[in-house]
Amino acid sequence: MEMSWHGTAVTLHRASPAHAAEVLDVLDEAAAWLRRRGVTQWPEHFESSWIDGAIERGETWLAHLGATAVGTLTLDWSDPLWTDIGGTAGYVHRMAVRRQAAGLGALLLDWAADAAGHNHQRFLRLDCVASNGRLRSYYEARGFVHRGDVLVGGAPGRRHDDGPRTCVSRFELALPHHDTASLLDGNGKE
Repeated sequence: MEMSWHGTAVTLHRASPAHAAEVLDVLDEAAAWLRRRGVTQWPEHFESSWIDGAIERGETWLAHLGATAVGTLTLDWSDPLWTDIGGTAGYVHRMAVRRQAAGLGALLLDWAADAAGHNHQRFLRLDCVASNGRLRSYYEARGFVHRGDVLVGGAPGRRHDDGPRTCVSRFELALPHHDTASLLDGNGKE
């Protein structure tokens, strides 16, 4: 799929196992940038095993400017962090952009909202560490509603039942109803 961002063509496609290194590079660059600003949103380095399943299921996407991977996100259809709140939703995980494409996140969120809506979901949901006030404000400015804070186990960016506990803030965007074909149906509408 091709989109326009500041007059430049951005291509968005499903990541395959052959793209895992590109996905990890984008995530690691974003994590390092956050850490330099004192935000512990993610680990210092992502491990391949943390993204392999989502890539294999076709849930991870890569954005390219020319030949350079500049953004990534995972869009899936369930998240145990939200079992206490009803409604069908698409869930954004591990969304990151390289600094050379700062601002591209808005386009990726718009695409994720459209994709979730076209797949008959009522909401787009995501979360971030509760201490990241700047990101929380960004999501709220984009129309997301804060749906509570919860504790998750595991290191930042990786959820487990054990390990350190991290407080995350959940955000939800109500989506308009779509009657058209899925953006993710493989019929040339990606």
